[in-house]
Amino acid sequence: MQPRNMSMSGVVDLAAVKAAGEAKAKAEQARAEAARHGGTPAVTPSALVIDVDEAGFEYDVIQRSAEVPVVIDFWAEWCEPCKQLGPLLERLAVEYNGRFLLAKVDVDANQMLMQQFGIQGIPAVFAVVAGQALPLFQGAAPEAQIRETLDQLVQVAEERFGLTGLQVDPDAADGAERSADVPAGPYDALLDAAVSALDAGDMSGAIQAYKNVLADDPAHPEAKLGLAQAELLARVQAMNPGEVRKNAAENPADVTAQIAAADLDLAGGHVQDAFGRLIDTVRRTAGEDRDAVRVRLLELFEVIGPEDPRVTAARQALASALF
Repeated sequence: MQPRNMSMSGVVDLAAVKAAGEAKAKAEQARAEAARHGGTPAVTPSALVIDVDEAGFEYDVIQRSAEVPVVIDFWAEWCEPCKQLGPLLERLAVEYNGRFLLAKVDVDANQMLMQQFGIQGIPAVFAVVAGQALPLFQGAAPEAQIRETLDQLVQVAEERFGLTGLQVDPDAADGAERSADVPAGPYDALLDAAVSALDAGDMSGAIQAYKNVLADDPAHPEAKLGLAQAELLARVQAMNPGEVRKNAAENPADVTAQIAAADLDLAGGHVQDAFGRLIDTVRRTAGEDRDAVRVRLLELFEVIGPEDPRVTAARQALASALF
């Protein structure tokens, strides 16, 4: 299979000026927020290459593309050209030192992603920048040509979207990173305070207690789940259910109305109804409206938990709706 000509000319069409400005502002806001909490932790060189599947695609690719360009390598074990291209891309990911993240997708195990990207043959390489996908090339290609394409990609990502990449610590050992399952400190008092506040109906107090834990340990699983649940309860607490459902039924194109109704669905235990409502709304919207719906859906995923099969199915449906 001959490689296609590699060009970044399509990026300008994909990224309208308004969308680029919004993405750049969000990236700058995220960096400022990280700085207030002591800066974004550095990653090890090995963390620049990740395996991605359909269940984790929304977070590993779509969400992370807001901070760093994500290059996707679609490959398979039986593909001989893939065995040439894959190690080259992995080496370049480390050499570029965080300017892009390499996501490897085994097409045999992730047929849905292959279909969503319209891939007819492998290896195929795409990029996602600030949530926007673009093809880079197909087939094994000379290293010089691949470098040229990657140089253009990181330049466009920085100039148009403000994405400066990940901070890499070349001296860090892979085992030095804190495990997401191990809390950074003793949070029993804060977690107990959050539960007490919830029992007392003090949602703002519970939210603040959970945020205090996450400020020190952003990956703390109990605090992440508690915060998502407390924020949902706080939103629902202020609603008039009858009015919310009437408004959503009468205004199917109203993003705010659909988001509010989805909150009520989830709080009432109608998980799949909530997810389905927001995924349908993603399909009907674009720009800021679509982004608002996507963000709320991700928040509702946190309420249920990433291991729940309903969340896994909804993530796949969301990826399909986005692409």
